[in-house]
Amino acid sequence: MVAGSIESHGKTQLFEVINSREDVLRRLIRRCAYLKYVEARLGDRTLYADEILKDGFCLNMIDTPLLFEEINKYWKERITVPIIISLAKGIEAALEPVPHIITPTQMINRATGVPIENILYLGGPNIASEIYNKEYANARICGAEKWRIPLAKFLRQPHFIVWDNSDLVTHEVMGGLKNVYAIGAGMVAALTNESATSKSVYFAHCTSEMIFITHLLAEEPEKLAGPLLADTYVTLLKGRNAWYGQMIAKGELSLDMGDSISGKGMIQGVSAVGAFYELLSQPSLSVLHREENKAVAPVELCPILKTLYKILIRREQKPQAILQALRDETLNDPRDRIEIAQTHAFYRPSLLGQP
Repeated sequence: MVAGSIESHGKTQLFEVINSREDVLRRLIRRCAYLKYVEARLGDRTLYADEILKDGFCLNMIDTPLLFEEINKYWKERITVPIIISLAKGIEAALEPVPHIITPTQMINRATGVPIENILYLGGPNIASEIYNKEYANARICGAEKWRIPLAKFLRQPHFIVWDNSDLVTHEVMGGLKNVYAIGAGMVAALTNESATSKSVYFAHCTSEMIFITHLLAEEPEKLAGPLLADTYVTLLKGRNAWYGQMIAKGELSLDMGDSISGKGMIQGVSAVGAFYELLSQPSLSVLHREENKAVAPVELCPILKTLYKILIRREQKPQAILQALRDETLNDPRDRIEIAQTHAFYRPSLLGQP
């Protein structure tokens, strides 16, 4: 992305989407907006992020952090302080001054200067295409009470029930966390020919790791258990991250193709694997390993996360390594990991940038 513009592969992808949908074509023609997409596809025009946002397209084909860095330069028409609803689930890790997570709403706040109370997060459990088809779905909007309650009522439809919650950052982080494990679930499904038993073993281990991680991130993690599991479940069933894991395991996609996939958009789980691994491998966050009776980085208690990092980021192992992680005879009962989290004071408020 250059100066908030769409790269050539993104233009091609966007043009294919437009031409495949009669309703989209008619809408753009009515608004006299179709010609600019033709010119962009031919290389005669630069498309900017604010333009395609105004035309009703999402920005999955754009690298999110870069978009946030540039979007303020192209926000020309705002008259009053806007209200922003973020759907992004990617996260980044920062190690200075202390290890902590940076979320999309924090990036938006820093890039635009819009007060954090005017930035909200809308997340699952749901699949966007099914909402579009008016299948019954739930969502959760998080942020300041001033806006989230009226917006929840405004967004609510007979087929689309929207709950509200004040815990903005934690829900964003959980939205990113489930994408990590969805990629692994797709790999397991592909490598075992959709074995129900193998997938259930994986689900037990990945959910125990997520519960362990939420105890580091949240003061009251039990309140997140239901929403996190529901969002994880639907993502494992039909989300793009699980699909990506399947395609990688089958050899139909390669890691060299990157994490922005034509027709699917940005596979946010890939960068989230790197961010969570980097964050949880910091010695300053060490926790007590009950069996070895010594302090270890939290990631040492998350073998699935470690394996995904070796497959997707370091590229040291093939996707088949995810099965070896499940079948390792030394792997602890998932219940043990949850017990460790529940019986120790693990909460690290600094991870979410809190004092």
